Amino acid sequence: MKNAPCPNRRAAVAVLAAGVLIALSACSGDDESSAEDATLEVWTRSNAEAAASYQLVFDAFTEETGIEIDYQPVQEFDTQLQARAGQGDLPDVLINDASSLGNYVAQGFVLPIDRESIEGHDEISDETWEQNLGTDGAYYGVPWSRQANITFIRKDWREELGYDVPTTWEELSALAEAFATEDPNGSGEDDTYGMVVPGSAQAGYIARWGNSYLWQAGAEILEDNGDGTFTSAINSPEAAEAMGWIRDQFCTPGIVVPGSVNLTTAETPFFGEGTAGIYLTGPYNISTFDLAVGQENVEIIPMPAGPASSTTFAEGETIYFGASSEKEDLQKQLAEFLISPDAQEIAMQVVETDSGMTTQPVVRLPVNQNVDIVEVTGDERWGIVQDSYIADSKPFPWSIDFLPFRQILADGMNAMASDCNSDIEAGLAAIDEQFQAQLESQDLS
Repeated sequence: MKNAPCPNRRAAVAVLAAGVLIALSACSGDDESSAEDATLEVWTRSNAEAAASYQLVFDAFTEETGIEIDYQPVQEFDTQLQARAGQGDLPDVLINDASSLGNYVAQGFVLPIDRESIEGHDEISDETWEQNLGTDGAYYGVPWSRQANITFIRKDWREELGYDVPTTWEELSALAEAFATEDPNGSGEDDTYGMVVPGSAQAGYIARWGNSYLWQAGAEILEDNGDGTFTSAINSPEAAEAMGWIRDQFCTPGIVVPGSVNLTTAETPFFGEGTAGIYLTGPYNISTFDLAVGQENVEIIPMPAGPASSTTFAEGETIYFGASSEKEDLQKQLAEFLISPDAQEIAMQVVETDSGMTTQPVVRLPVNQNVDIVEVTGDERWGIVQDSYIADSKPFPWSIDFLPFRQILADGMNAMASDCNSDIEAGLAAIDEQFQAQLESQDLS
């Protein structure tokens, strides 16, 4: 395997912008990977079920290469990453949100890579690779997994009440209200709700849930000017229409679980517990919900359309190379294994481990074009996820440090959804003002 050219690694020093200096000493000519230290420290942001899936993949890598993995599943990923950065000792490899690219590059946490030097790079589409481009034109990290948010429905409830699969916002709202008022589980009790919504502003949850509805109304969040600059686009009639619809869902009793404006994803077990019947979330929950309420009752539908489209939120995970690591060759060997068909397929499966843990897929849609998601999983519902991702999905801008924008958007959306008499036009204008200030602070306007 070829080594990446040394200048790329040294270039990472130049992008440090947050006051955290990561000392780089490795480049292709002085890679200190050695037989005595053939171990990689790898971090992922994973719960126990996802961590079990990663462990299977890393075990297969070690068996094939002899390279040991010191695997650390980390829940408070970015908090702990900041702490390690302060010590100048980042993990060798980080597997985390693709949307963190701009933030990590800005802080000098990750190294640029030479795409052509990665064995198997040509099995990933150009479009997927280009998602890993920084604003400086360099690639950061290797694509690992992609996904689109999808709408889960309790199929047995829907059929029991005689409703068709919803295809519009209005039909989705009507179904949610029916789940709350027409006793879909036949208990004779008032014990069910419509939508599960992680509506807290914490970590941007409501923005990640609600951005699809903004786009479906024809709104934009930021406009990419194509020259490295962006313009705030949030203060528009289309965004006002979307926020009005979102607020109506929160303000109609039963349509969303009570108290949703304060809930994070860790506090929204309602679909799996059988107390709510609609959930817009990531496809990684398919296996969990199947186990909880029965596969035959878990329906995945194409996104119900808004006034302009049925666009859904696209996300992904990337394999980043830690900037302080001196194990370039080992980093590359792991990345090359992870994008191989064998590794992608291992990470897509749901199996019970020797310890009794049921794995949760950590490759949702494969980045390797030679892997067929439906063939591997035997589950046609994954075809709906793939079709939604390909046909009509959109990510947040990954090349810039979008986290401050996401938090501003989440704070504003949460405030408007929390008050049934909120002034939506004023709320959007406030977000717009903060966006413009953030663009200026990042030299993006």
